[in-house]
Amino acid sequence: MTDNKKSFLISGATGLIGKALIRHLLDRYTDVQIYAIVRNEAAAKKIFGDDSRIIYLIGDVRNVNLNDCRASYVIHCAGMTASSAFVNEPVETIDLTVESARYLLNYAKMNKVERFIYLSTMEVYGVHMDDAEIYESDPLLMTPASVRACYPISKALCENMCIAYQSEYDVPVNIIRLTQTFGPGVRYDDRRVFAEFARCAIEKKDIVLNTAGLTKRSYLHIDDAAEAVISILENGKPGEIYNAANPETYCTIREMADMVAGELTNGEISVKFNESHTEHNEYAPELHMNLSVDKLKDTGWNPKYGLSDMYKDMINEMKKEKQL
Repeated sequence: MTDNKKSFLISGATGLIGKALIRHLLDRYTDVQIYAIVRNEAAAKKIFGDDSRIIYLIGDVRNVNLNDCRASYVIHCAGMTASSAFVNEPVETIDLTVESARYLLNYAKMNKVERFIYLSTMEVYGVHMDDAEIYESDPLLMTPASVRACYPISKALCENMCIAYQSEYDVPVNIIRLTQTFGPGVRYDDRRVFAEFARCAIEKKDIVLNTAGLTKRSYLHIDDAAEAVISILENGKPGEIYNAANPETYCTIREMADMVAGELTNGEISVKFNESHTEHNEYAPELHMNLSVDKLKDTGWNPKYGLSDMYKDMINEMKKEKQL
């Protein structure tokens, strides 16, 4: 990146990754302008205040007015995150995922941006059943007949769309395949499993698993995710795909639940199973997702936070939210 003023267009600016990324960009660069796509300006200002370096673009990411936006870098963070939506609203999931990426890629094409960063997901790799490391060049093993596959398949299509825009229109793109990412900023009512475990720790309630908890993956602190994006912006090669995860956090959901119940509550709660929900199709299939991050580390990035750190930071912020 050059030393002149940095200007960023960021979708999903009030989402978990978007808001962390904006804070990191504001801290990193002294001369910066951020165009933040948000649905609710009042809610955004509660997060960022009236910072003159942020211009709020209000609307749906698929058609928000970008006529006055002069960004050199586009980072597309917006998207569906709830597993229930993948099952109950698969058409809407596909539409939002694909149309928002197309809209912002067209902006990047017309404005000849310096870099377009697309935040994808580890789920594009499909179902892996062993602990072998997964590299960016590995095949994507998805099943179109599964309704829930609407999410990873539409994300994979967007990845291909990014590559197509680079090939045909010279849009310099990067794709980041993120593992499950959390930390401070997760809402108290978030329905994802890591948030449920945190609520159980706060409320001193037993953790009840609705699956056998055998899915195994790495996790990533939200601040490490934000730094990964910046590292790729500064040192990544256009057209490359990067996995983003902290290999030191690789564990099963059951092991994570045991860590929360034991280390974070000193054994005040326990882990139980709800056998009647183990086959519910809302949940992703059992898999092992051991992402290699060698390629990302070559950009100079290294994760700083472990799984316990992620939970402690998330729980502290959730407690503050509950007290409001």
